[in-house]
Amino acid sequence: MMEALLLKYCQFIKYIVGLIGRSVSYLLPVLAAIVFYEVFARYILDKPTIWSYDSSLFLFGYISALGGAYAQQKEAHINVDIIYAKVSEKTRRVFDLFTGVIAIGFLSVMAKICSEMFFESLKFGYKTQSEWAPAMHHFWLMITVSAVIFILQYSTELISNLFFLIKGRELNGEVHQHIALEEQPFKVDSDQLHSVFDKESTNGN
Repeated sequence: MMEALLLKYCQFIKYIVGLIGRSVSYLLPVLAAIVFYEVFARYILDKPTIWSYDSSLFLFGYISALGGAYAQQKEAHINVDIIYAKVSEKTRRVFDLFTGVIAIGFLSVMAKICSEMFFESLKFGYKTQSEWAPAMHHFWLMITVSAVIFILQYSTELISNLFFLIKGRELNGEVHQHIALEEQPFKVDSDQLHSVFDKESTNGN
């Protein structure tokens, strides 16, 4: 019964994180369009806008922050597995538990501070220091929500890792399965590093 509940929770969070991550990807062409129009307006029309800079910064922040948990779910964050790739699966889970607890602690502090900044921005009407001067409260709210989503993603990984360490198997084989290194374009195996640095260049150096 408990295993089924844990599995449903992890699957639900996985679905929510995936939905948000895929949704914010549609902001990328909007961001590209704004940057393109600003370049066109500035250098072709000689009429730069007052809103494109702030808009592009906000959109980039939304994409990066809200997509962070999805990148964590896909194990796509930049990482060099010099030690991690050499140890056993059980030791990897211990490492994941340790880093997960640290990450949740940091994200909890970030969510608290950003939520306080959100209410402060609403109270005092904080705006950016630009000619357009849009309100800032929505940005702090987005960072707070992103931190909470990230915490939820890490919570599923903590559950999966603890279950593996206690039971010796995956949580029904559907949660937090490590993706092979060759399928992770932003991760570098230590063997790959050795092959790169040990290989002689064509000029003999």
